[in-house]
Amino acid sequence: MTFEFDPEAPEQIVRRDFLKQLSAAGAAALMAGAPRLLHASESGQAKHPEATADSCILLWMGGGMAAPDTFDPKRYLPFKKGLKVADMLSTFPAIPTAVDGLQICEGLEGIASVMDRATLIRSAVQPDLGSILHSRHQYHWHTGYVPPQTVATPHLGAWMARVAGPRNPVMPAFINIGQRLEGVGESEELKAFTTAGFFGSEYGPLNLPYPEEAARSVRPPQGMTGERFINRNKLYRRLIDQSPQRALMSDYQQESMLRSMDKAYRLLSSKERDAFDITLEPEEKRQKYDTGRFGRGCLLARRLVESGARFVEVTTEYVPFLHWDTHAEGHTTVDRMHKEIDAPVTQLILDLEERGLLDRTLVIIASEFSRDALMEGQPGSNANDQAREKVDTVSEMKHYGLHRHFTGGTSVVMFGGGMKRGFVYGKTADERPLMAIENPVSIENLHATIMTAMGISPKTGFDIEGRPFYVTKDAKGEAVQELFA
Repeated sequence: MTFEFDPEAPEQIVRRDFLKQLSAAGAAALMAGAPRLLHASESGQAKHPEATADSCILLWMGGGMAAPDTFDPKRYLPFKKGLKVADMLSTFPAIPTAVDGLQICEGLEGIASVMDRATLIRSAVQPDLGSILHSRHQYHWHTGYVPPQTVATPHLGAWMARVAGPRNPVMPAFINIGQRLEGVGESEELKAFTTAGFFGSEYGPLNLPYPEEAARSVRPPQGMTGERFINRNKLYRRLIDQSPQRALMSDYQQESMLRSMDKAYRLLSSKERDAFDITLEPEEKRQKYDTGRFGRGCLLARRLVESGARFVEVTTEYVPFLHWDTHAEGHTTVDRMHKEIDAPVTQLILDLEERGLLDRTLVIIASEFSRDALMEGQPGSNANDQAREKVDTVSEMKHYGLHRHFTGGTSVVMFGGGMKRGFVYGKTADERPLMAIENPVSIENLHATIMTAMGISPKTGFDIEGRPFYVTKDAKGEAVQELFA
């Protein structure tokens, strides 16, 4: 089965068809049996590489973080009335970093001070998927597969949970912080990739949309006695077994759900649950992180990794037309986002280093694509122009900024986890179109690099309902060896 999208169709029609196909894949996943690990002779996989990282923290800039206004500054022109939109490349000036000759954008002074611990990829590229939907590109980035697929494909964190296993059997291996999955736009699409897919519920994420409330999620309700809690758990298991949905689930999927409940039960009874309580941090330390939910999420991620979490994603949260999704007011919004991420990212790196954890923790800053003031997609794209303010010259502050989606070249930052320090890889053009012109890194190769660092062969595959699925699409991802120390 194949799926086709008409890039000329109205966005609401494309999104409606996308939802239908995601729903079909989700239903198929419930019916799927146990995925079978493909042997080396079937998948061509080499043995797993020696891991350079034990944990991974993905700092997700949902909505399209503009590389020219963050980690890849270009020619800067300040706001003024009459400025031609075609002349806008960066709307923030460049500042020096701790690495000689390396500059990033003003507003990220804290991150600039720790770039000597980082590898900066400036040539990450995404395919032009035609009608550009954030949810499709985020699905692709998080799973390695262009959606929709005929089965529900696992999130990157679920692959790590399944293949590398838990670092601490009590701690969830995959934790997702900061993204609401109810009450926000495109919530069904977000749910489609924030999942373990065909691996089953036990490898899926523990979702914590509000970091400050995480401690409540791992404690029995107030007034709940131990005996009542045990009885309620038994009753819940019976209800699942008697659910009308049971007929739509394979035995494997039901057993996986029950195993996930057992793991949750163990966590609620363990000392590790204290890791979820950020109020246990000294007040002075909390203040250094507390720029909002994202900052508190970074603090929570550090505590969880210290306690044995394998993969933690912290997001600035994707909500259509908010945060990094700058279809208007681009410069003003990105200025606010700089303030939200700069201090907590910096403190996270410093804290991990101070605790001796940075060398074995891979921290990644990434987004689904970059942005441009003029170009939608990349040269040759027929994607619809989605900027809200379609002007040729700037007359108000809301016009000043990068309001189009750009897939031809963006930045990814990696700290620790066996990556080189103070290293820049790849390059984008200095003038529009700002395409990757040196060492382009595809999503497949980026994922292969991440998985190699985590000790997982990029060619690892599973048979699901007679179809092979791999860590990287068609097992073709190759780790970028030049990035490793």
